[in-house]
Amino acid sequence: MGDQATHVLAADYGAGSGRVVRGSFDGSKLSLQEVHRFNNEPVQLGGGLYWDFLRLFHELKQGIVKGTQGISPSVRSIAVDTWGVDYGLVDGAGRLCSNPRHYREARNAQWMEEVLHLVKEEELYAMSGVLPQQINTVFQLLGSVREHVEGLHPDVRMLFMPDLFHYYLSGQQVCEYTIASTSGLLHAGEARWNKHLFGRLGLPETLFPKLVQPGTILGNLTPELCAELRTGPMQVVSVGSHDTASALAAIPAMDSNFAFISCGTWSLMGVERDTPVLDDRSRALGFTNEGTVSGKVRTLKNRSGLWLLQECKRQWEQENQRFTHEELVQLAALATPHQSYVSPGDSVYLAPGNMVERIRQQCASGQTVPETTGAVVRCILESLALEFRQTLDELQLITGTRPCVIHMVGGGVHNGLLCQFTANVAGVPVVAGPAEATSAGNCMLQFLAHGEVSSLAEVREVMAASFSPETYEPEDTEVWQEAYENYQSLNHIKR
Repeated sequence: MGDQATHVLAADYGAGSGRVVRGSFDGSKLSLQEVHRFNNEPVQLGGGLYWDFLRLFHELKQGIVKGTQGISPSVRSIAVDTWGVDYGLVDGAGRLCSNPRHYREARNAQWMEEVLHLVKEEELYAMSGVLPQQINTVFQLLGSVREHVEGLHPDVRMLFMPDLFHYYLSGQQVCEYTIASTSGLLHAGEARWNKHLFGRLGLPETLFPKLVQPGTILGNLTPELCAELRTGPMQVVSVGSHDTASALAAIPAMDSNFAFISCGTWSLMGVERDTPVLDDRSRALGFTNEGTVSGKVRTLKNRSGLWLLQECKRQWEQENQRFTHEELVQLAALATPHQSYVSPGDSVYLAPGNMVERIRQQCASGQTVPETTGAVVRCILESLALEFRQTLDELQLITGTRPCVIHMVGGGVHNGLLCQFTANVAGVPVVAGPAEATSAGNCMLQFLAHGEVSSLAEVREVMAASFSPETYEPEDTEVWQEAYENYQSLNHIKR
């Protein structure tokens, strides 16, 4: 990129780590440079599990310093995206009431039970479009309100995690639509708080700030921060503040009839739709409906990703068997195909530790037990592809249409064997890339807000030009169809 490029910063917080990336756009292509990376570890304290927001904001400031040094022209704006559902409470003086609670807190099961006593699960799903799970904001927030026996002060506001960062960057208290859509607190498919639900649960309406659309320029970095960080003026933009919303915006899709897989440790697989799917079948199959940056809905399911492979790699390293990911994929490619499958989403695989043995145990009933490293890895990758096919069939079942292509983004695109297996069993092409979809989408949505691109379609054209996604065409489809039928039988999957 030359001197004519425009620069922005994207802060991307995951549930285990975060980073700040500088995006540079020359009018036709985007380039990304990671300027700061850091851990994001929750803190157990007094029976509660918290996010260390003060440390996370400190890391954001370090990223701003590193991302703006020696850059000409100066960085134009910054935007934050994070995982969904979690939030912080801010009082009338702008002070954080406490560190935000973690979605994995055990207390949430109690509050979910209480909410579902007041509003039936089917009604809540039909009302919000969000699959009832104990991590959901609606359950957490009831707990926050109930734990304040004296009641929350009317000046207290709830801000989702990216909105909380944006508030302390700009001074503006708002909630962005895509992150709010993960909460169970909106009307399904609409950027509108569900005040009827608030009344039934006893949630004060004063808690909820104004909703804004992705691409809203919130204002400027506060003068105090500019002075502290010794940076020039910089705008703060609310993009697709839920990380999956920003990743989906970066998919280089030229056709609207596509499925997406955001594949990392876990995988989110779904489709873009004009309206949510709210029936009992969709709920029973585990699909949820969240907002997109274009005002559409992403109907998706949380599926297994590379967690099993990562855990096996960690175990082998503990046993002094060190492999790169590329070496593991090569070993899998040489292993005998279609010997054994597992159900990657089975609860037996949720906890870390001894993953190789657990996989072998699940294969021991009527299948060839994978003994070699390559056989274990091939079993994992084939099983993941088969699970993606199952999800594709379920999507067709609940929407009535079958996508003609799958776009895969995230770290999973580096695993060419998984991409090829997915194309084979799905019977449609898999377009893999970009790997850095969340940061790329965050940056390009800032450029869209600044008028440097004119539409989401143009954003996706820039993605295709900048990152050269690789297309995997289906191969050996009859063999893979037979494998899928065996997989369904082995895992007792009902059509």
